Amino acid sequence: MQYWLFRILSYLALLLGPSVQAQSTEDIIAADKGVTSERGREAGWYLDQHQRLSKAITAIKPQTPGKVDAYILVAGLDADPVFQSESQETARVLTRRYNADGRTIWLAAASQNGAAQGSPTNINIALAALAAKMDLSEDVLILYTTSHGSRKIGIVYQDGRQGFGMIAPRRLGQILNDLGIKRRLVMISACYSGEFVPFVASADSIVITAASPIRTSFGCTPGNDWTFFGDALVNHGLRTPKPLANVASDAAALINSWEKSFNLEPSEPQVSIGANSNLWLAELEKAVPAEATKKVGKPAIESEAFAENAAKPAKAATESK
Repeated sequence: MQYWLFRILSYLALLLGPSVQAQSTEDIIAADKGVTSERGREAGWYLDQHQRLSKAITAIKPQTPGKVDAYILVAGLDADPVFQSESQETARVLTRRYNADGRTIWLAAASQNGAAQGSPTNINIALAALAAKMDLSEDVLILYTTSHGSRKIGIVYQDGRQGFGMIAPRRLGQILNDLGIKRRLVMISACYSGEFVPFVASADSIVITAASPIRTSFGCTPGNDWTFFGDALVNHGLRTPKPLANVASDAAALINSWEKSFNLEPSEPQVSIGANSNLWLAELEKAVPAEATKKVGKPAIESEAFAENAAKPAKAATESK
């Protein structure tokens, strides 16, 4: 355990700089096993986490027989403020779009506003709790995560210098499959998040990621309210009545236009739509409100760092996740 802890701490220290692009076999094995570490936490912190998560789970409404209900989990996994604001507003947008009031759990990037921590452990518990509430043959899980990411490692969890961990693509796919959640819409905002597609996609699922398996995504600059992906997909798209397929394609085009304006290497967002997904998506989209809500927060492209470095692509690229 001490070895893995050392590996995690060494790896996550690098996240203070540009995104890590390659990992050792040991790192990948650790991520596949879901290694997580909390250090220096007081006993009261664990109790508080338990109480917050238990409260959120207890409040989840049962499913409606004969109706396709959406059960939503939104999680920010890094304490950088952009992941906090993006995850919180995304939870609101998805809840409204898919009529999921009382069926949404938001896990905060830094245990704020009464929400439990967006950690791998809490995500596991929340997913299991939602699966227990759902009719797995009828209902749909909607999962949105936002954080830093790295190749092969997947989604990275970091809460200052106390919480560390990772959720690998293989690990997430295994969790969802083991819980029997076949109908799922998974959206992942992170660098290299295309890594998740082969492990999470299926005939019954839809997967949308911020980048291809070999590209970074952008917008996690300090002071931002949105990443490029979150702003385009959620703030511009999902709060409108457009069909999901149109939202995804429009978001990819918008992101590409932003990246071109800053001379950034394209992130290449990925979309995988399973052959059977329309069986549930058509029912869910009947609940989409006809009126759009107003966009909120500072647009991702208005970051001072991007504005100052628009003519310096190499430097601007370090603002990736």
